[in-house]
Amino acid sequence: MNNPSVSIVIPAYNESTRIRPLLSEISELCELREPGTPVIEFIFVCDGTDNTGDIIRDYKKNYQYLMIRCLDFPRRLGKGGGVKAGFAVASAPLVGFMDADNSASVSEMVRISQLTREHDGVIGSRHLPGQVLQRKQPLLRRVQSRIFNGIISLLFGLSFYDTQCGAKVFRKDALDAVLPGLRSTGFEFDVELLWHLSKSGYSLIEVPVIWNDTLDSRLRLSDTFSMLASLFRIRLGD
Repeated sequence: MNNPSVSIVIPAYNESTRIRPLLSEISELCELREPGTPVIEFIFVCDGTDNTGDIIRDYKKNYQYLMIRCLDFPRRLGKGGGVKAGFAVASAPLVGFMDADNSASVSEMVRISQLTREHDGVIGSRHLPGQVLQRKQPLLRRVQSRIFNGIISLLFGLSFYDTQCGAKVFRKDALDAVLPGLRSTGFEFDVELLWHLSKSGYSLIEVPVIWNDTLDSRLRLSDTFSMLASLFRIRLGD
């Protein structure tokens, strides 16, 4: 089996009702992969209380050629904790992460990964011109997202339009350089990661993505307040 050129980490906390469409797209993409296109390793991080891990392993049995790994943890790691656990075992020179609901598809992750030739990291955006929103987020979520990104811009000096989009790929050597200094384990992980990479001088580019909102977000308004509180502590403690 070929060594992977891209490792994609997928936090999968209690995703038993949503994981099958993503697995189907993974197998379809791998079946149709043409020579010269990226070989992808998928790392699922299961830290919930349902049978998500069992579903993934059973699927893998029927598609032995898929490069799928499933990590199980007995306790909740948080979004950031799950991503970091996946990063720790990723073996490819490019490492990214995506949402288990497949809002930004595996095909989009492949496209984004190919843009890292001239940059240390590429992040997807639902707010840049050129984005394609096959199904928009609810209005309240969009307003909430814009306010959040405005605060983040003021607090951290980041110029990105969409720090929370679930589609990001980085060079592994850049990640390895900054990960030891990251404290976040929740949804705020994306902001702290981008901030540390930017402070360290790494080249990051934001690109529009094709997005299909699932209307079943795990992020609640209370999570947003918790994220902001954590980010204020991180910024003031710098």
